[in-house]
Amino acid sequence: MSMFSYKEFHFDFVGKKKIWYIIALLFIVPGLVLMAFSGLNLGLDFTGGSILEVTFDTDADLADVRAIVTENVSHNPAVNESDDNHFTIRTEELEEEDSQALVDALSALGEVTVQRSDRIGPVIGQELLRNAQLALLIAGALMLLYITIRFKFNYALTAIMALGHDILVLLSMFAILRVEVDSAFIAALLTTIGYSINNTIVVYDRIRENQTYKGRMEPAALVNNSINETLTRSINTTIAVLILLFALFILGGDTTKNFVLAMIIGLCAGFFSSCFLAGNLLLEVSKWIRMDLAGNRKRIQK
Repeated sequence: MSMFSYKEFHFDFVGKKKIWYIIALLFIVPGLVLMAFSGLNLGLDFTGGSILEVTFDTDADLADVRAIVTENVSHNPAVNESDDNHFTIRTEELEEEDSQALVDALSALGEVTVQRSDRIGPVIGQELLRNAQLALLIAGALMLLYITIRFKFNYALTAIMALGHDILVLLSMFAILRVEVDSAFIAALLTTIGYSINNTIVVYDRIRENQTYKGRMEPAALVNNSINETLTRSINTTIAVLILLFALFILGGDTTKNFVLAMIIGLCAGFFSSCFLAGNLLLEVSKWIRMDLAGNRKRIQK
C-alpha cells in the first residue's frame, strides 16, 4: 500500500509515553542550559543596528553587494534587494565614518546614491522583543479560551502544554546551532504554533468522537486508537509541507534560510507533540485534575 494512502496503524503511543517524554527532554534541556549561560544569538532586530538603503546607477548583483558588506562589518549583515538596483542593508550600529566607508566600498560596483541612513537603538529592539512575547501570550490565552469552549478545560490545558514543547524545542535548537534569531524567527514561531494546534485539535476531535462509539473502552486505549486513526493524515500533511520547505531551503536565497530552518524544526516538533505527547498529556492532566475525557469531574480509574 502506498505511503500516501490510508493505512491503519497500531502503535502503542500511550504505553511508551516515558520514551516520548525522554526524547522531548533530550531536545529541550541542552538548549535551555546553553541559553542560561550564553543566551540566544539575537539578530539586529532585537539588538539594534544601522539601516542603509542605497541605489546603484548600473546593474548590481545581490551576491556582490552582500560580499562587500560582509567584508566591511563584523556582524552578519542582512542585505535585501527590493527593486532594481535598490538595496536595503542592515548591520550592527555603525558610526558615521564607518557608514561612509561602507558606501565608498560599495562604489566599486557603480555610482551609489544613499536613499536612507538610520540607526535603530537597542530600545526599539527591546520593544520588538516585548511585542513578540506579548503576541505569544495573547495567542496562548485566546487558544486556551477557544479550546475550553470547543472541548473542555483539560483538552485546552494539554494543548497549550504541547505548544510549549514546540516553542522550547525551536528555541533550544536555535541556541544549540547558534542560528540568528530575528523577526523572521518570530513569524516562523507563530506559524509553527498555528500548524501544531491544528494537528492537535484533529487528534482531540477524534478522541471526542470515539467517546460516542467506543465509550466503554479504557481511556488509555481510546486515546491510543484515536491517535492511530489520525496518524496517516498527520504524516501525509507533514511530509507534503516538509517537501516544500526543504526545496525552499536548498533553492531559496540566504535571506530566507533562517526562516525556513525554523519552520522545518517547528513542523517536526509540532508533529511529534501532536502525535506522541498531546494524548499522553491529556490522560495525565485529566487524572491530575480529576476529570474524565468527556470533561466530567470525577476520579479517573486506571
